[in-house]
Amino acid sequence: MSHLITIAANLVAIAVLVFGIYFPRHRHRDMVVAYLGINAGVLAIAAVLSSVDASVGVGIGLFGVLSIIRLRSDELSQRQVAYYFASLALGLLGGTEVAAYGVTLALMGAVLLALWIGDHPRLLGRYRAQVLTLDRAFLDERQLAAHLTALLGCPVRGLTVRRVDLVNDTTNVEVRYETALEAARAGHAAPPAPAPAARAAR
Repeated sequence: MSHLITIAANLVAIAVLVFGIYFPRHRHRDMVVAYLGINAGVLAIAAVLSSVDASVGVGIGLFGVLSIIRLRSDELSQRQVAYYFASLALGLLGGTEVAAYGVTLALMGAVLLALWIGDHPRLLGRYRAQVLTLDRAFLDERQLAAHLTALLGCPVRGLTVRRVDLVNDTTNVEVRYETALEAARAGHAAPPAPAPAARAAR
């Protein structure tokens, strides 16, 4: 009976995660299919492992293999990775047969709460990150930071130079900056468009 409760709780939890948190915020339909599919698959495998004499190491190893296969097949953002592992965790929690199902329900709630808070638009919503390719080679990071501040019109809080091409006179940089208060109030508002002097890296 407890196993049926945890399975039902998983179905509710993954629905909340995907349709209540992720999709309304990001509108990425392809990832909805991935999250639902991986959750159902892990749930089924965890349920089978719980019904046979399998060691915990086998389950953990399977968890790692599934993660590696999916993450190597496509490039995911950090947010997508977080939701991806949350769907994996919910599937494992719901598919594993336990005596005290209350602990499983509490852990599922903790996973959902962590994603709801961690990905909330109002949590550090003024901070953005963007990868730019500038049509100028910068060897001095202080000059680069000043140039980016003027370009974006926002305070630069950090930057990582990925590549400097002295032949083609370009700089590829990941910049982390703080938007204006008005943009932060809009939640996931689009970051300011780069000036003609920069182009977003593909």
